[in-house]
Amino acid sequence: MTDTSAPRSVDGHRYAALVNQPSWSPETLAVVAGRPAPGPDAPVNPPIVPASTFHAGGPFGYAREWSPTSDALEEALGALEGGSAVVFSSGMAAANAMLDLLPPGARVVAPTAVYTGVGVRLRELAEDGRIHLQTVEIDDTPSVIHACAGADLLWIESPTNPLLQEADLPACIAAAHASGARVLVDNTFATPLLQQPLTLGADVVLHSVTKGLSGHSDLLMGALVTTDAGLAERIRGRRVLLGAAPSAFDCYLALRGLRTLAVRVERSQANAREITERLAGHPAVSRVRYPGWGTIASIEIAGGPDAADRLCDSVRLWIHATSLGGVESLLERRRRWPLESAVVPENLVRLSFGIESVDDLWQDLSSSLDALT
Repeated sequence: MTDTSAPRSVDGHRYAALVNQPSWSPETLAVVAGRPAPGPDAPVNPPIVPASTFHAGGPFGYAREWSPTSDALEEALGALEGGSAVVFSSGMAAANAMLDLLPPGARVVAPTAVYTGVGVRLRELAEDGRIHLQTVEIDDTPSVIHACAGADLLWIESPTNPLLQEADLPACIAAAHASGARVLVDNTFATPLLQQPLTLGADVVLHSVTKGLSGHSDLLMGALVTTDAGLAERIRGRRVLLGAAPSAFDCYLALRGLRTLAVRVERSQANAREITERLAGHPAVSRVRYPGWGTIASIEIAGGPDAADRLCDSVRLWIHATSLGGVESLLERRRRWPLESAVVPENLVRLSFGIESVDDLWQDLSSSLDALT
């Protein structure tokens, strides 16, 4: 077994001089961060290094701990969020690594309608007596502040999946810290282009890199980012010992997708804003959930869950599938999944806006909605 406590080599920060430019925006960092140092005939993009084993002499030597391709992606994600990033084989692998660091009997505060996989895992841990779980409406700031008393971890989604509730991040983070709790913010929906929780005081940011960061629905990956160097090494140790390292090829794909993050978010958000405005006036829609920003919305169908299913089955351009954040527009009735939270309405359809023509998206969606009235 290799030494999981060994510090990372300076090679792990070889891009720092290139990306740590205070005048560069997140949009620019998404393009330039994590590139190799320039030189004659040097590659512009980090190469895929499909190796599991490395020659002895360095501090790593094995791909569960480190690889050049994952290192480049971690440099880019860290630059975007303003911390040290550790990538995992999936978003749930990243979430479980963080939960694995909790001491026995830890008290965790989390949203009532947290992402399905995380919610199931939290309830499992609570039922097994490993944690004490308290759920709150994350947009009810006084309730969150009250719940933080005596907590070890405040787990925030903002906006939440799929109810699109927003947390008052500064107030909630401050309350948690005043009680001695750490704060994790799942930033998957917002991406670091629209929200940077570490700058607001959060201890850890979680991403399902599968979604908006990579943006092409072709890989599974997660990431944790923190400004605490000691915590970053503990998180990295969880990846090593839990065996949750991503492949070099997936890291390459994720970094390539990240380069277009800004233009994808801009186009998808524009589509979301326009179409949610139109949806608000459609008689087949009883409620639109959209905070006014971002690329995800949810609607509730007036005809109930059967009508919601018919909508999902009848669209042609929109894709009836789970997941979100890709270049293609997706929709699904979330309660079709048996483990989805009971607080999610049966007739709720989550919409992930892609980069297609807004008029084509609306024509397809509105035609299917019209058929329900």
